[in-house]
Amino acid sequence: MRFTPQFLEELKARLPVSEVVGRRVKLKKAGREFKGLSPFQQEKTPSFTVNDQKQFYHDFSTGKHGNIFDFLMETEGVTFPEAVERLAAMAGLALPAATPDAARHEARRRTLHDVMELASKFFADTLASRNGAKARGYLADRAISPATQVQFRLGYAPPDRFALKEHLGNQGVPVEDMVETGLLIGGDDIPVPYDRFRDRVMFPITDARGRVIAFGGRALEKDVPAKYLNSPETPLFHKGDNLYNLATARQAAHDGSPIVVVEGYVDVIAMVGVGYPGSVAPLGTALTENQLALLWKMADEPILCFDGDRAGQKAAWRAADLALPHLAPGKSLRFALLPEGQDPDDLARSGGRAAIEDVIAGSRGLAEMIWSHEIEGGNFATPERRAALEKRIGEIANSIRDEVVRRYYRQDFSERLGRMFAPEVVRSPYGGGRPGGGNFGESPRRFASRPGQNPGRFDAAGRRPQGPSASLRGPYQPASSQLAASPLLRGQRSAISRREALILQCLINHPWLLHDHLEEAAALELPHPEAHRLRAGIIAAFAADHHHSIDPSEQSEKLRADLLKGGFSKELQRVDGAITTAAVWGAKAGAARDDVLSTWHQLVSLHRQYHSLLRELKDAELALGEDTSEANLAWLRDIKARLSEMDGTEAMIDGFGELSGRLRGSP
Repeated sequence: MRFTPQFLEELKARLPVSEVVGRRVKLKKAGREFKGLSPFQQEKTPSFTVNDQKQFYHDFSTGKHGNIFDFLMETEGVTFPEAVERLAAMAGLALPAATPDAARHEARRRTLHDVMELASKFFADTLASRNGAKARGYLADRAISPATQVQFRLGYAPPDRFALKEHLGNQGVPVEDMVETGLLIGGDDIPVPYDRFRDRVMFPITDARGRVIAFGGRALEKDVPAKYLNSPETPLFHKGDNLYNLATARQAAHDGSPIVVVEGYVDVIAMVGVGYPGSVAPLGTALTENQLALLWKMADEPILCFDGDRAGQKAAWRAADLALPHLAPGKSLRFALLPEGQDPDDLARSGGRAAIEDVIAGSRGLAEMIWSHEIEGGNFATPERRAALEKRIGEIANSIRDEVVRRYYRQDFSERLGRMFAPEVVRSPYGGGRPGGGNFGESPRRFASRPGQNPGRFDAAGRRPQGPSASLRGPYQPASSQLAASPLLRGQRSAISRREALILQCLINHPWLLHDHLEEAAALELPHPEAHRLRAGIIAAFAADHHHSIDPSEQSEKLRADLLKGGFSKELQRVDGAITTAAVWGAKAGAARDDVLSTWHQLVSLHRQYHSLLRELKDAELALGEDTSEANLAWLRDIKARLSEMDGTEAMIDGFGELSGRLRGSP
């Protein structure tokens, strides 16, 4: 509805800003103005002012400023037309009708709203009566208390074929109105219209203003065609344009609660019951574009919380697919998948708020959700399959209409491809390479499998299998018998490499490194199974230690004691035995902090380069086996030369720190 400037000015003239604001904020007169605490954030000293003469408010703490319409939109989360309607009611001013037809249409809608309100009251009264005992029993079994039943205005439709029809008829409601609102089933082939909802627990569906516009009915008998039955499309109700619990959720979102989308009415009620008032649900359909627009009006990143079964995962993917073209800067979705076989109602009843919080805290972004879906269970052992993956994610990114968001998705997917297939050389699937990236296809160095991992299979998060079982299969899967016989690979199967041992020795002698380098240490490729297990034991012992504030030397002693107690004595001996030359000073227990950090960074850098070269060596062998060209032969020689150079580089580390003579520093 459009409002003339004259009508809006009349409203402002009738309603001083202090009167409108004063209904929500305690104001005190201060000269020509009023002052109070900010309604937009918590504060102790008043910084919120209201000036009736100038017809505005100003909040110095947040910078928000506006008139009476702005105030209602800011504090109550309503649209401009809704704000005008509420203020007009407050001022006792009739809303202008744009045309006679519009006036008649609005009057008709008000009549139908009245019919729905009468029906809602009938269902609620029936639930509370003797006839509602069975329905109350069902709700009790679902842990929906009487107070919650009242809060959500739940009801019960009796099994009689004409119960609601007769009740509304006694109230003077025409049968035509009952049919038009979807309460009765009628038509040319149905001479006597009858109640649509019978023997069902009733869930009123309201619009954004809290007016009942439809119902959802849950059958109490098992042998019925539809367990849940919703109102049909009516002049009041378009199921793809609304959400269950919308009015309450909109206010909750405005007050700072997250918006969480679940699948059903009972799920919403359960979520609200454990402290998530911003929970909503679609109305018997998959999420629609209009519902997505509603969600984004309430929150920049609503959380979609789907059941932990295959259907829930499919629903999540459909929602992701729906959202992609409509993404805008700051507007996205997050996805929280429940444990398999559970819905929010189950989880809330069994684990309470803490269980729901864990699920919400583990929600994933849209980009990660799409990536996981594309690689889950995929086999990318051949260049063609990897190219197909690259093409698919390129098409997905290109479906985003907003140019800025599309560019960042391209970058994100390109980086994910790089991390999965080629840590040092990666090309964007949408054009040229980037510094630190490189180009797929511009060098023989292509997608190489990571050590200790199956080269073709990935889990839902895009990671290859980890753990001892992966390492025991062989970290590199040599491409040829010559490479398998190479001393580069013979040693890694029989003994912990010297560099692996030095890295582990650094962590054992200086556990404080894990405070800032835990993720880095956890991500390092340690092909030897014993090194892999010991690294896991070190991290677990560090995480369980509640005495990180003690002296560094005592930290090391305690860590060693914990490892011995945990059964890692064999692994500790292997680490010590692998360091056959003079120990690197920075790995020793008595090293100064600066020496330790420098040594750690050099060890990690060399370790990554070494394993990257080994992966490239495998690719070079494969390429040479397929095509004995001069280029491939030169590539293989170049890799071997670089591997030889690394021996000399490592010798530089051997002397680092020994000449410093510095004592150990405290962390």
